Amino acid sequence: MADRNPEAVQRFVERFAAELVEAGVPRMPARVLVTIIGSDTGRLTSAELAETLQVSPAAISGAVRYLSQVRMIRREREPGSRRDVYVSDGDIWYESILNRDRIIPRWQQSLREGVEALGPDTPAGIRLAETLAFFDFIHEELGDFLARWQERKAELRAARGD
Repeated sequence: MADRNPEAVQRFVERFAAELVEAGVPRMPARVLVTIIGSDTGRLTSAELAETLQVSPAAISGAVRYLSQVRMIRREREPGSRRDVYVSDGDIWYESILNRDRIIPRWQQSLREGVEALGPDTPAGIRLAETLAFFDFIHEELGDFLARWQERKAELRAARGD
């Protein structure tokens, strides 16, 4: 295991978690996520999370439930054990964006209905139409963007010898 300064690690966890909170992630799930992705294995039990973050098991339970629902972590069982392990790998951000790409068409349909209901020439209709155009653009570009990331990731792994 790498020799690390525990205080520096804790500062990182709290600082990055605070950035995620600013982006809309609830505080405890943010802390749990950063703790998991900051671990060498990318997998921790509830007990390990509670001990590391010095919080109650109930706080961990709520956080991992949230993170599982938004697909930022997944729950696994250790073979031969009854303990759950929470896992996050390097693709969580990719998966998060990919999940958004699946939601965007539903938003687009709702916005189309909103433009029609409000009237395309009204201030509200114009505002919704511009929002729809933005989501149309994102949806069109996202596939190529994600494919380029897969190429870049393969290059990074090849350079590291993975």
